[in-house]
Amino acid sequence: MRGGRWRGEEKRGRSGHRQRPRGRRRLGHGPDRSEQEEPQTSVNADPSSNGNPSSSSLTQNSVVPELPGFYYDPEKKRYFRLLPGHNNCNPLTKESIQHKAMESKRLRLLEEEEKQNKKTTRPGLNSSMLLQKRQLGLLSSTSYCRMVHELKVNCMQRRKIEIHSPDSSVAGTNNFKIIVADVACERIFTVNDVEHGGCKYGIINLSGLGKESLTVEMYDNLYFTNRKVNSVCWASLTHPDSHVLLCLMGIAETPGCASLLPASLFSSTNPGDRPGMLCSFKISTAWSCAWCLNPQADNCFSTGLTRRVLVTNVVTGHRQTFGTSSDVLAQQFATQTPMLYNGCRSGEIFSIDVRQRNRKGQSWKAIRLFHDSAVTSIRLLEAEHYLMAADMAGKIKLWDLRTVKCVKQYQGHHNEYAILPLHVNEEEGLLTAVGQDCYTRIWSLQDAHLLRTIPSPHPSSKDAIPSVVFSSRLGGRRGVPGLLMAVKQDLYHFSYN
Repeated sequence: MRGGRWRGEEKRGRSGHRQRPRGRRRLGHGPDRSEQEEPQTSVNADPSSNGNPSSSSLTQNSVVPELPGFYYDPEKKRYFRLLPGHNNCNPLTKESIQHKAMESKRLRLLEEEEKQNKKTTRPGLNSSMLLQKRQLGLLSSTSYCRMVHELKVNCMQRRKIEIHSPDSSVAGTNNFKIIVADVACERIFTVNDVEHGGCKYGIINLSGLGKESLTVEMYDNLYFTNRKVNSVCWASLTHPDSHVLLCLMGIAETPGCASLLPASLFSSTNPGDRPGMLCSFKISTAWSCAWCLNPQADNCFSTGLTRRVLVTNVVTGHRQTFGTSSDVLAQQFATQTPMLYNGCRSGEIFSIDVRQRNRKGQSWKAIRLFHDSAVTSIRLLEAEHYLMAADMAGKIKLWDLRTVKCVKQYQGHHNEYAILPLHVNEEEGLLTAVGQDCYTRIWSLQDAHLLRTIPSPHPSSKDAIPSVVFSSRLGGRRGVPGLLMAVKQDLYHFSYN
């Protein structure tokens, strides 16, 4: 055995690579054992690597073969038995192994961020270089501002926000599920899970973000439901962002509904103000919703249902129904034209002109795009010539609506089955999305370059996917730039340095 080992090391020393010995491979130390004996808990991957540092380094870099019923631990450099086996008291599964690897990666990235080891992903990108190019006239004002935002995004630092509430029992007691900012980014509407399985609503005022104390005020209300909230958006009924539109799933014999809640219900700044109109519309299970800001379809909202689209006028109660071949999971109205864009479970994206009356067949679909998987989010860019779409295969594509072609793809997003939103900030030139792996990723809108990947402060799980808001003016016109992240019971602010 020693001679065989010496010859194997000699061959490796001459060729520079490990050569696998011929014959039957032994999976363990000690003398041979019959198959009837009790199996080993762990199996050495390469017995000849013991005591040889150069050999161990080669083993790390080489591809370790998969053995049925075992998994390879790269740290201990050994194989361990999977189920079924004699170690059922502490079972090992692929899911637990993957979760352990993801958790170690998350902790390592968090440690790097705390040490402020973040570097720009673009070679040579720094503030002095940008300023020099700007002074020499090599950069336009738009490109300069965009690249400054890219530089600042890489330097954002996480700080925990202290949430104050007139009701001390509100803040920090329920997990955040959804946060949605209004157009001015002065308030965010929150949906929180409650203990008995329902949801509770609130509004957080972001005016305190510009102060050194980094505190925000949260106003809660007694409105809660035991039904799941599928979609939320702000609605401008009496004035900009005066209401919040929610889509609730039906349970048992209770049908689903779309509810309009006045934002004044959650504010205590003007107790003399009368609350706005509160109304609810009974509908079947709604997957998505959108509010129309175009004057040609004033006071209208849309809900994406199972195989149909329902457009409702809040004031008159008039409804229009458009039949589809698949569930509608994402919606957005255009502002320059009364067009409604829809993303379906089948992967189709189509637009509807809500002014038309003929709805026979599929002829009313003005534009049709196709993804290979269910579309979970769509966002129109400001000029409304381009549309951003994400699907359940983790693909994010930018479509040119004039040529009906995909012009860019943003790599790195992770999604398999969740309905996750996209956040487009065209002024800053950034695209933000949270993946099913609980990582927040930020891309450059212009060239689809991945600028930063932010790990979650909490261990990743299905009920701990962060909800985020990005803006250069959090808190209003004089607000501060950065990213808001709500996960579990905590709210974080990633501020520009």
